[in-house]
Amino acid sequence: MKTSFTVAIAGVLLVMMAGLARAAEAPVLVLNDTNEPPFTTPDGRGFLDAIAGEAFRRAGLRLRLVKLPAERALLNANAGVEDGDLVRIAGLEAQYPNLVRVPEKLLDWEFAAFGKDAALPVRGDILRTRPVGHIRGWKIYEQQLAGASQVVTAENTEQLFRQLQRDRIEIALYERWQGLSRIRHLGLTGVHVLEPSLARREMFIYLHKRHTALVPKLAAALRAIKAEGLYDRLYREKVLSLAESPVK
Repeated sequence: MKTSFTVAIAGVLLVMMAGLARAAEAPVLVLNDTNEPPFTTPDGRGFLDAIAGEAFRRAGLRLRLVKLPAERALLNANAGVEDGDLVRIAGLEAQYPNLVRVPEKLLDWEFAAFGKDAALPVRGDILRTRPVGHIRGWKIYEQQLAGASQVVTAENTEQLFRQLQRDRIEIALYERWQGLSRIRHLGLTGVHVLEPSLARREMFIYLHKRHTALVPKLAAALRAIKAEGLYDRLYREKVLSLAESPVK
């Protein structure tokens, strides 16, 4: 009996060790990440940490994220310094030809405006006639505000919202959920999401063209995660929960 038990335990340990060895041997891809909570977090427990990490695992890969300013992240990914970029809008291939888009969307972003006056209407030409700020390298805002005279760029989210707090800008342009999370983190009061959102856009993973062969695997993995219901469950838990505690 003792011998059989010992053999059984040894077998289990061998299987576990083999699994760990396979995980250690999986190629690591380094993607640039300009996201903030609730999408990616320093402890790796954000929504996209979970979803993208699982998609890469199913594709036989390990994912490592590095933080870079938005503009530098794109330039580096296009040059092949890193292996790609975690979240970008569709169509960047035209401007950055070395990047290949994973065709299954990673998530939708709600591009939004934030201000101190909750009743300020964000429609018409208001964004072109008021002092507006956005983060350098956010292409959708750069395109929409081309030629506007009162545009201020920030290097990061904290700088952007501090400019709003100090009345250097009247409107801060960012993503809804990350903006709400940042406002809470900074302890800002009297800053509101201006309704409605400016746009809702599908966002995608981009890989450097040397990894083109991996694109179908990642797309299939993302589709499977959605079909299983894991995607929706994590989105409710990690993102939509922010709506339950309104910003003051």
